[in-house]
Amino acid sequence: CRQDTQPCTHTPRENLDKQKQNKRCKKTKQWKIKTDSSKQKSDKNAHPDQKLYSCKVCDKTFSRNSHLTKHMRTHSGEKPFTCSTCGRSFSKQSALKNHMMIHTGEKPFSCDTCEKSFPSKPRLTLHMRIHTGEKPFSCGSCGRSFQCKAHLIRHIMVHTGEKPFSCVSCGKSFRAKSELLPHMRIHTGEKPFWCVVCGKGFALRPTLTIHMRTHTGEKPFSCVTCGKGFARRFSLIYHMRTHTGQKPFCCVNCGRCFGFKSSLTRHIMTHRSEKPFSCVTCRKQFTRKSYLLLHMKTHNGEKCFACGTCGKSFQFKSQFNSHMRSEKSFSCVTCEKRYRRKSELLNHMRTHTGEKPFSCVTCGKSFTRRSSLTIHMRTHTGEKPFSPTIICRSSCKCINHLKLFSSDQSLCQTF
Repeated sequence: CRQDTQPCTHTPRENLDKQKQNKRCKKTKQWKIKTDSSKQKSDKNAHPDQKLYSCKVCDKTFSRNSHLTKHMRTHSGEKPFTCSTCGRSFSKQSALKNHMMIHTGEKPFSCDTCEKSFPSKPRLTLHMRIHTGEKPFSCGSCGRSFQCKAHLIRHIMVHTGEKPFSCVSCGKSFRAKSELLPHMRIHTGEKPFWCVVCGKGFALRPTLTIHMRTHTGEKPFSCVTCGKGFARRFSLIYHMRTHTGQKPFCCVNCGRCFGFKSSLTRHIMTHRSEKPFSCVTCRKQFTRKSYLLLHMKTHNGEKCFACGTCGKSFQFKSQFNSHMRSEKSFSCVTCEKRYRRKSELLNHMRTHTGEKPFSCVTCGKSFTRRSSLTIHMRTHTGEKPFSPTIICRSSCKCINHLKLFSSDQSLCQTF
């Protein structure tokens, strides 16, 4: 306050507050006087919870104009941020930044528990719930909980029946866009996921992952009962039913139950006399697609089952299997003797190696074949499972003895 014109009416405290409000510019050395409009702007920043900006489409309110601008892109569909590598566009710059890490391979966010890395912090947060078991998103209808909000939204559509994503080609609807995109590849024939080993293409990445196990031999899903391994999770689920005897798919007509849904579907056709697979050449109908494919070979003469030993080809797999049983395709590398089955070759190989893997737990004697051990064990147990002959009325430990007795009565006294 100027003392030469009028006396100062402000207290020292008020002068201090005045200096805080009116700041001097460092460059021009002039005082910046805060106006009422600038005070309003500072009031907006001082109260971020106050929502002053409203969307004209859905009436949603925001505390900042920049937030409203980003929100408006959800209505307009505008995606101003484009990836220079693949051309994909995004509505937010942060989404583009996260996407670029796919191309660069950068994963700066690591899990402290399993050391798995992720390109963004939200994905790490979602992953951490696997370890903690946290499921913060609950369904109000059935009480089921989910780790991700997107999974909850998709689940709610099960109750509402809503399927907002429709295929423009066939009109089929889906609950999520991620389900629609793979479906569209059925119409376009697009297969963007390729096997680096054999070059086979796939429409879905999970299908490629499963296919790769045919090359690596990986079987990550194991049966806890018998230890058998499987490349697919549902194969393990089906296998477990052989132990539990579970048959969850029941026919509503006759009450017969099945372990697989496909088996139930085929069974229902027997009630309806339905044969949905028709031959385009002779119009003959079949209940299964596999039956139709076999029938089609009678028209085109295709012989896709070839013997690796003699080169002979067959139309049907049953013919091929019958041929392979008569063909001695397994040969010994030592004496070149040939066998029809691999198991027969393995038994023969032990005559060269001297291996006797089957041992008697009673006397310790070893045998090259399991069947020989089984017969030997009867000398300890006294078991004679083969019925007496009409000729001598005596039981036998070995079926070969029984055959000998039947052919020659003089042999009865030997055994």
